[in-house]
Amino acid sequence: MTASIHTPSPLTRLSDEEQLFYSTVLQFAQQAIAPHVRAMDDAQQLDPALIRGLFELGLMGIEIPEEHGGAGGSFFDAALAIQAISTVDPAVAVLVDVHNTLVVNALRRWATADQKRRWLPRLATDITGAYALSEAGSGSDAFALQARAEATSAGYLLNGRKLWISNAREAGLFIVFATLDPAAGYRGITAFLIEKDTPGFTVGRKEDKLGIRASSTCELLLDNCELPAESLLGEPGKGYKIAIETLNEGRIGIGAQMLGLAEGAWGHAARYAKERRQFGKAIAEFQAVQFTLARMATEIEAARLLVYNAARLKDAGQPYVREAAMTKLFASEVAESVASQCVEVFGGNGFVRDYPAEKFYRDAKVGKIYEGTSNMQLMTIAKHLLG
Repeated sequence: MTASIHTPSPLTRLSDEEQLFYSTVLQFAQQAIAPHVRAMDDAQQLDPALIRGLFELGLMGIEIPEEHGGAGGSFFDAALAIQAISTVDPAVAVLVDVHNTLVVNALRRWATADQKRRWLPRLATDITGAYALSEAGSGSDAFALQARAEATSAGYLLNGRKLWISNAREAGLFIVFATLDPAAGYRGITAFLIEKDTPGFTVGRKEDKLGIRASSTCELLLDNCELPAESLLGEPGKGYKIAIETLNEGRIGIGAQMLGLAEGAWGHAARYAKERRQFGKAIAEFQAVQFTLARMATEIEAARLLVYNAARLKDAGQPYVREAAMTKLFASEVAESVASQCVEVFGGNGFVRDYPAEKFYRDAKVGKIYEGTSNMQLMTIAKHLLG
């Protein structure tokens, strides 16, 4: 359940087309996703039929050009879709987010014409993408990679291990980063396109997570994985550039996810406050509860301004790295705060799995961690402010 929180301000007002798109995705989420949220969370697995539905609605090819079978939409459209889905289930939104803001955008920008012809139509219609950068010793220090790539007469040979890879169970195409020249430091990092059934490439153990449990997060194993030369994405040694620029965009996507999560939590809290009665009246009639809901709504509106502004800047070709970092930092804080207050509005019922509050609370925590921790966002913001 969601509710209207605000009267749109100029910066958050949507065009008629954007409003229709958002409403369509939200309706899909409420009708097709909501009935399965609890079961998917318990099973720690997305419903395959639901993934097919995402493709059929065009949500896996939002920015893919029409000539390649996509919708030809904007980055802002992708953010709206992530936001709408997250109001119902942030775990499903992860699939859409990583696929669109990381994988598709990386291919649109750095793939060759042949790679685009081969992969973009599939990514728009029937194959999910995953983005494999992180390793056991390479989290915030993203370029301390141990995975190695060796040039061969036929192409490349990869060895190593990746951790915490979202979409790993569902994906058919992976962007994998490995070091081609260790002596070159981060300038040796190179990106490769790997199909799931490639010999020597294995999707390993799935993490047992606190939140977004239906979203798969797995290790990847590279054991003498042989790749043809055309598997290279971009130029040798330019993987660091692909990673940095793609993650800058992805942070706006996480901001949209956290915004939607907060909206969903607020909607459930507002409805429950009107239904729950104590001392002979609905708890929504108590000033303390009213003030709690008002503060939550204010935080959400501020997060919305940041998310929409950053996405608009990106689409306009304007500098947005600082704004993207601010967006992820603040929206993740708002999501955790609002989800926590939602639990408190529900009282004892907020602490049990029969009600949705506890899941929003569990799902919110990862917003401060993945695609750059809050401390990394603060470092980025400070760098851009202070030069």
